[in-house]
Amino acid sequence: MAIQNPPVSQTRSFSTVFLIEMWERFGFYGMQVLMVTYMMKKLGFVDTKANLIWGAAAALIYVTPAIGGWVGDKLIGTRRTMRIGAIVLMLGYALLWIPTDNATFLYFALGVIIVGNGMFKPNAGNLVRKIYEGDDTKIDSAFTIYYMAVNVGSMISMTLTPWIRDYVGQRYGDNWGWHTAFGVCAIGLLLGLANYALMSRTLKHIGSPADREPVNLKRLAGVLGAALALVFVSAFILHSETVARICVYAAGVVLLCIFGYLISSSHRDERAGLIAALVLVVQTIFFFIFYQQMSTSLNLFAQKNVNLSFDVFGIHLFNWIPEQYQNLNAVWIVVLSPLLVFIYNGLGRIGKDISVAAKFAWGFGAVAAGFFIYGVGARWAVNGQVSSWIMVWGYGLYSLGELLVSGLGLAMIARYVPERMGGFMMGAYFVASGISQYLGSVVANYAHIPEGLTDPVQSLDIYTNLFNKLGLVGVGCTVVALAVLPLMKKLSASHAGVANREPLPAVRSEEFDTP
Repeated sequence: MAIQNPPVSQTRSFSTVFLIEMWERFGFYGMQVLMVTYMMKKLGFVDTKANLIWGAAAALIYVTPAIGGWVGDKLIGTRRTMRIGAIVLMLGYALLWIPTDNATFLYFALGVIIVGNGMFKPNAGNLVRKIYEGDDTKIDSAFTIYYMAVNVGSMISMTLTPWIRDYVGQRYGDNWGWHTAFGVCAIGLLLGLANYALMSRTLKHIGSPADREPVNLKRLAGVLGAALALVFVSAFILHSETVARICVYAAGVVLLCIFGYLISSSHRDERAGLIAALVLVVQTIFFFIFYQQMSTSLNLFAQKNVNLSFDVFGIHLFNWIPEQYQNLNAVWIVVLSPLLVFIYNGLGRIGKDISVAAKFAWGFGAVAAGFFIYGVGARWAVNGQVSSWIMVWGYGLYSLGELLVSGLGLAMIARYVPERMGGFMMGAYFVASGISQYLGSVVANYAHIPEGLTDPVQSLDIYTNLFNKLGLVGVGCTVVALAVLPLMKKLSASHAGVANREPLPAVRSEEFDTP
């Protein structure tokens, strides 16, 4: 054990992870904001096919962290796996920079992105968990701020990449416009990696046991070989809708079996926490069905049925590009995150913390209200187009719900799951999220616009019918979340009693093991 002079504070360690996560999400959301419309406008896919391909890609993007978390925990180290993942992601976005509209090449590039995300995402989250381990109030606040990092990066890129696509496209041709916008995502990752190299010293005392050992070249070669194979497997899955559906549903069955095995084979003192985590993971699956609408049905709704002009009292302010409305999600989260952290810390100081389960219930209520706003807004539509402000307020409630559910999903794993299962369970959380991403695309296809239908009045009815139904489902999820609160309170009390008897050591930022 060595003593660092000067000591590395939790805040500095957290800042290092925060910044690499921000740049990684800059790349991911800059790509995501364009992907469905790219497949439709450049590759000629119908909306249902584009939705399902992106849904399958999103599912794999969320499923692969289950593997990446294990690789970080057991094989090559949490920090190393996170850095390799960021490099692989950069290569994936660089492939999209190449000006080709070949669908198979797109599937391969998405396969690279899927693998890179699988290595990066769970290990970044697990580092935050390790930094604040043992302090429940700080964990909630830290993960809320961490979640804000996601949205700082995405807010910038979701505004920038559609504008770059249009600006470059008007001057150098439509093809270069699309691919240059994707290239900017690769540049963002390059900047993030450079920044991480400068700050990585602050994380030397944080990580899994494998991080403290010299690099095992055989293990590293094996990991890289398996990653390359997984790229081709992912591309094959994306190429076939049937294979994608089978894989996603099989992952759901496997996830439930794994949870069942872990709960049944765990120590009695760990069981209450694992059951509580399972209940919240199931609720998270339902939430991400709503979340997937942002890049599918809500994105296409903005293309056809939103007045792109922002006006106040008849005065025109500015216009947005249809894809940029997805940015409202990030804007609201950046605005709301500090407010929620202030509330969490204030309640924590007076001993009145709101349980994660209660926050989930409030979150579902907010999501339901958000989708009803889209539906109600149709009553004031002019020529089949709703005001941009309807999108602003709908996304505001939707984003509040996201912070209360998805934003605390990682904190829920950190709180309820034993340390020895941390990396794997972070991955399992993302598997659940991935399954629901695909289900969300299936749901989005209920708003399929028939080929040749160009009347916005007709398409408005199709979209708002879906949004109103999603609002009703959100109400149902809220009722269920409220109904299980007594059970969650009992499980949390049992888990807390064990934690009080056998507390996990808090991170001592002034001490670290030399690698």
